[in-house]
Amino acid sequence: MSRTSFRAAYDGVLDRWPGPVEAVEVPTPYGVTRVNSVGPAGAPPLVLLPGGGATSTVWGACVAAGPARSRRVHAVDLVGEPGLSVPAPGRAVRSVGDLVEWFDALLDGLDAPGGGPVTLAGHSYGAWIAAHLAARRPGRLDRLVLLDPTQVFAGLRPGYVLRALPMLVRPTPARIRSFLAWETGGVPLDPAWTRLQAETARFPTVRPVTGPRPDLAGLRELPVEVLFAGRARCHDPARAARVAREALPGARVGVLPGVSHHALPLTAAQEIALRLAP
Repeated sequence: MSRTSFRAAYDGVLDRWPGPVEAVEVPTPYGVTRVNSVGPAGAPPLVLLPGGGATSTVWGACVAAGPARSRRVHAVDLVGEPGLSVPAPGRAVRSVGDLVEWFDALLDGLDAPGGGPVTLAGHSYGAWIAAHLAARRPGRLDRLVLLDPTQVFAGLRPGYVLRALPMLVRPTPARIRSFLAWETGGVPLDPAWTRLQAETARFPTVRPVTGPRPDLAGLRELPVEVLFAGRARCHDPARAARVAREALPGARVGVLPGVSHHALPLTAAQEIALRLAP
């Protein structure tokens, strides 16, 4: 991997965030986690987990849409995924239990005001992680926001998996661009972010944590918001929304028409911001 070109692309996206952005490096048992923080110090904390391979920078448009005016936003680079987090040698995150231990250390390191609960939000794979964390650590959260979560309320469509497989097995910049163009239906995306995604092809490949769906019963005591992308190809959004409403009768569940799965944080920032900081 060309660390210079990846870092240049990463910084190029981050430089467009509303500032000032504070780069925080939080030590955990699984390595140093890079967190990009913005917003008033001491404001209620909002922790954002990106989708697989997306890096924390994917949240820039959502942050600019308003949450950082009233929240201290902490956008996280997942350990082992593309980004600036540095995994600990010989201590990979391999299970949901490992993710919970990592999350505890992350929140302790961020030192939320008074050690109080945080709002946790995630997109795609990050939403799968967030749902597991919420089910196991509900006392550390005050709200949960799931943005087009995968493998939480519905499985992946076989056609989506087959289309993604070459990119996952042997990623190249061309394959990443081609897959994003297919999934988004050719909707124009932020060129700086697309460049960064192409650079992730050279990032060391790490097998993501997989496992069963989260225990949804464990989420019923929390205020939960779920927003599905109406044009998602990874799953059937209408069916997933029905399952979410049945499993979490107290949750606010919606489907945003005309938006694809991977484009959601980039092109639906205003709608997402309303859910991140209502």
